[in-house]
Amino acid sequence: MVGVGTAPIWLKRALYAADGPRKKILVAIFQRGAADGLNIVVPHGERRYYEMRPSIALPRPSGTDRENTAIDLDGFFGLHPALAPLKSVFDAQHLAIVHAAGSPDPTRSHFDAQDFMESGTPGFKATNDGWLNRSLVPEPASISPVRAVALGASLPRAMRGRNNAVAIENLNSFQVRNDGASKVFQAMYADSADTVLSGAGRETFDAVKLLQSIEKQPYHPGAEYPRGRFGDSLQQIARLIKSDVGVEVAFADIGGWDHHVNEVAQRASQGQLAQRLVEFGQSLAAFWNDLGDRMADVALVTMSEFGRTARENGNRGTDHGHANVMFVMGGDVRGGKVYGDWPGLAAEQLYEGRDLALTTDFRSVLGELVQTHLGNRDLNSVFPGFSPKNFRGLIS
Repeated sequence: MVGVGTAPIWLKRALYAADGPRKKILVAIFQRGAADGLNIVVPHGERRYYEMRPSIALPRPSGTDRENTAIDLDGFFGLHPALAPLKSVFDAQHLAIVHAAGSPDPTRSHFDAQDFMESGTPGFKATNDGWLNRSLVPEPASISPVRAVALGASLPRAMRGRNNAVAIENLNSFQVRNDGASKVFQAMYADSADTVLSGAGRETFDAVKLLQSIEKQPYHPGAEYPRGRFGDSLQQIARLIKSDVGVEVAFADIGGWDHHVNEVAQRASQGQLAQRLVEFGQSLAAFWNDLGDRMADVALVTMSEFGRTARENGNRGTDHGHANVMFVMGGDVRGGKVYGDWPGLAAEQLYEGRDLALTTDFRSVLGELVQTHLGNRDLNSVFPGFSPKNFRGLIS
């Protein structure tokens, strides 16, 4: 692992950006810990929801207490009030929601479920690479060393694979970690003539030389991000996108969703879930506002390893469940709608008698983004052994 000093990465023009139209960019967000989709996008039109969650259900939309009641979306579903900053994006039809979505694998293990979702091969542990890495179309020409970038200390499972990908902790110090590039960086600093500097290694070398040679330029985000690691990660992704350095896929995560206890306090605006959603919603809204018209090229998708039980437990929380909710936001997203086939919460409709049943495989959502937004039509290589039954029409 090699640090690259304090070289700035805010560039006026891309060294590696291709001539012609800008490429599309896919940003994947992972909510680690199994977020409670039923309290994030509330089925307030479902009577059973209130019967099964007598003390933690979000009250139906109200014109008088908007801070503690669901925000109506379509007369049946509503947003958690902490996600109010996203309502305008939904109304502008650039935020789509897919309910009862997730992995078909029945595991309730965080580790296994996250691994399956990031590999894109649920139920199969022998996959060596990640779906997001496989989604990159092979490029015969020169490519950016930050074509695939993750914000964090290490490269996530979804980003590992044959395509070059980097993990960046902080753009200001440009701390770069790359599963396949550590030796390349070492060779650079040792003035080595090793042939590994050809191809992607040569491009990385050229980029680092550029980053070290330019003066640090001031950066002023186009929106105010909330304090916290997740908001900082999205701000840095936005900065990379606006700098035109050739980003095609990006990844960030946000933990803290495993709410077995005190998920909701006495009011909807209180409790652990509300606290997480404040940072989550404000960060996504800031990202949207910061990028402005650049969102025409960007699609952002959220996912979590599985949902929570439909029925609350005895500690004002929920336990490990099954289906969940996914958000898709972007300029070419057909939003303003809650997609998916709602399975209902009656006893006979629940998965294993306890959980929201799954009606949309998460790979169908990701597959549509990979094929329609990124333009990679070889979905069998991205999600081996899976053939999407249908797309939801999320992308225009």
